[in-house]
Amino acid sequence: MTDSEKALSITPVARTEPWWQERHLQKMDEKKALNDDVDLLFLGDSITHSWEDTGAATWKKHYAHLKPLNLGYSGDCTEHLLWRLQNGEIDNLTPKLTVILIGTNNAGHRVESAQDTAAGVKAILNEVQSRLPKSKILILATFPRSKSKNAPMRKRVNAINDLVQHLTDNKNTFWLDIGHVFLTEDGTVLDTVMPDFLHLTSEQYQVWADAMQNTIARLMR
Repeated sequence: MTDSEKALSITPVARTEPWWQERHLQKMDEKKALNDDVDLLFLGDSITHSWEDTGAATWKKHYAHLKPLNLGYSGDCTEHLLWRLQNGEIDNLTPKLTVILIGTNNAGHRVESAQDTAAGVKAILNEVQSRLPKSKILILATFPRSKSKNAPMRKRVNAINDLVQHLTDNKNTFWLDIGHVFLTEDGTVLDTVMPDFLHLTSEQYQVWADAMQNTIARLMR
């Protein structure tokens, strides 16, 4: 691990793609339209972003009545989410629960160390705690990647999860690993679950929601 690599995961930076900039502005407008009245907040990357399309039916069924806001952006690494947190996206919100799923792009796009990615998740956790002091926070384990349990990318994700799970205290911050629901008994990811061995099918968003249901209900009481 080098200092420069570590700096990437924990140093806030905006992305330059026009769609990303437009989504940031659109989400600021959406938050304003909701009068900042949000009880369930999702933060993440493409897997969270896709609640708006691939998982839309499940989102409507499970979360629409819970005053939700989806702040997932396709392709985001930890530093991009950190920038968004520091640039207005969660200002004035008072959610009961904040759900965080981030880190897979740090491992996949940049192939950085698990320690670097965990440092990025820790920076995000600290930022959310500082800005949303009354919110409970649920960190989800990064979902399994690659077809085989022995694939280098799978091992990299497992190493990230081994570190990140120790960031929570089970008082205000919580850890949930539901990765097993996407695997066969021998640890394989099927292409009917993740066609590219990363992103979920629409049916798997229902599986995801079912796996979180009891935890979300408990933490939002």
